[in-house]
Amino acid sequence: MSRALTVADAFVLARDLAQSGRADDASSVCSKILEADSTHAPTLHLLAILSFRRGDPAAAIALLERATAANPDFAQAFNDLGNVLMHQGRTSEAIANYRQAIDLTPGYPEAHNNLGNACQIAGRPEDAVACYQRALDLAPDYAEAYRNLGSALRRLGRLPEAIAAFRSAVLLNPGYADAITQLLQELRAQCDWSLLDPLTAQLVDVVEGGSAAVNPFIFLSLETTPRQQFLCARRFAAEHVDPAAVKLPATPARSNSNDRITLGYLSADFQEHATAQLTAALFALHDRARFRVIAYSYGADDGSPMRRRLVQTFDQFVDLSSASHAEAAARIRADGVDILIDLKGYTRDARPQIAAHRPAPVQVSYLGYPGTMGMDAIDYILADAFVLPADQQPHYSEKIVHLPGSYQANDCTRPIATRVPTRPECGLPESAFVFCCFNGSEKITPKVFDVWIRLLAAVPGSILWLLASNPQAVENLSREAEARLTGSAGRLVFGPTLPNPDHLARFALADLFLDTLPYNAHTLTADALWAGCPVLTCTGDAFPSRVAGSLLRAAGLPELVTESLADYEALALRLAADPGELQMLRDRLRATRLTVPLFDSSRFTRQIEAALEIMWRRYLDGEQPRPFTVPAI
Repeated sequence: MSRALTVADAFVLARDLAQSGRADDASSVCSKILEADSTHAPTLHLLAILSFRRGDPAAAIALLERATAANPDFAQAFNDLGNVLMHQGRTSEAIANYRQAIDLTPGYPEAHNNLGNACQIAGRPEDAVACYQRALDLAPDYAEAYRNLGSALRRLGRLPEAIAAFRSAVLLNPGYADAITQLLQELRAQCDWSLLDPLTAQLVDVVEGGSAAVNPFIFLSLETTPRQQFLCARRFAAEHVDPAAVKLPATPARSNSNDRITLGYLSADFQEHATAQLTAALFALHDRARFRVIAYSYGADDGSPMRRRLVQTFDQFVDLSSASHAEAAARIRADGVDILIDLKGYTRDARPQIAAHRPAPVQVSYLGYPGTMGMDAIDYILADAFVLPADQQPHYSEKIVHLPGSYQANDCTRPIATRVPTRPECGLPESAFVFCCFNGSEKITPKVFDVWIRLLAAVPGSILWLLASNPQAVENLSREAEARLTGSAGRLVFGPTLPNPDHLARFALADLFLDTLPYNAHTLTADALWAGCPVLTCTGDAFPSRVAGSLLRAAGLPELVTESLADYEALALRLAADPGELQMLRDRLRATRLTVPLFDSSRFTRQIEAALEIMWRRYLDGEQPRPFTVPAI
């Protein structure tokens, strides 16, 4: 038997072993082949795949580079090298390899799909759409490409087309959990509730059965329990975060515990974004005698005044947008960050893989993501006793830290436009009672909408003022209102998205803000209260459904926190029928706005600093993270 045939036979054996799940035996055979022929490209490629599955992406990259060097026409190796580079956050390098694969094999649908994914991450959704459409031209039954096409179309605001793409993905693969999740989210955004219950039940079954990873952020916005949300986050973290990275040791502690504590805030949202609006004062008010404060930004520079303000606020502002996950973590580690505070969790554009590399000794989840990340690399979550009761600790991988008052930072310098528009300018009748809710349309559920329509029916001439999230939501909500209340035309008024000062100013025209369930208004509750408009909420069991209650209690209005939709509806009716009681609430809110805990930015900063100092002191003392409560200051 010839030497070449012997190598070929050995490779077939290695491939069969890998396919049967005997990875170690397959790797051993691959090593023997490479001893005989170090440039055998198929073996280098197979060993790279096995290395990646074993949690060694660096070895996989090196092997794939050897494979492509040995065989420059090896399109699949270029494609897979792109995949591993994408996993490491090395997007531009991945794009180059996908393009090389396509140049070698233009009819390679997987490479076109993967290039589309990389273009999305690089902020080029139009290019991504073209890639996915080419993949589907080549493979019309490619469910994953339809799912990804939907994602890119959604980013471009082409929602009906996005929904059609997600539907196609689910029709092709009825068990495709990620496509089901995205379809459900887009239907909710358009207030198309026709499949809400069956799709939610299907996702709950997936999570309970552990059969696939489901987007945790979308899952916690549904009617799901804290236990289910924990299962979802754990599975997602295990599948999408590099398991090798979380095992890296933390940076050794500094020898001098009297030095300033270095804080690193990690986010994509250091721009005109709700998170930045809430936290800008916190960043500025940190005591620079005790803390050095660094921003680690991996989001776009939108050129906004908020971006410029934040760049000037931090001691250092580090742009990690072009860095890989490992490079970003290495920079944080090299900067000597003691406590890394992740502000994104699993929200849109998040990069939890950076924190998974353990670049800081103490790592904290805060504000942006109202749930557990299910990651061992995150030590603590900052919350408060109302929004996250201590009895939920079993459903959190992070140790719960209770801040006094509310957990939410607020900026007590946020400007409100001096000119308040008139009601007619906003399409509102002068004398009507105005219920409002400016939450995103995806937060509106049939159960809550039923309550709202009954309120309109019970309060003559009243108006429901909503945000015009998208044209489809406006059309669907108007149709749903007419189905529930004959003659509802004109009773729903839709307002546009406005710059923040103007958005805050228009709250003066509303009588009562009606919150949503199971996902409350978070930043919007603070917006309404800061602008002097009372908020009525209904509290559930999970973090997202308890935020508005936390804020109202910290604003001195606990009587506006209800625990059932029946009580919520009854209180709304009572307030609408009693202008005196409602005005008393408004007067109290406006009189105490600058003194209530919710908007005392300086005191809140001292409290969060106390929490961070306790974490750091415990780390220096060699203690493991454990829950604690911060004393009121």
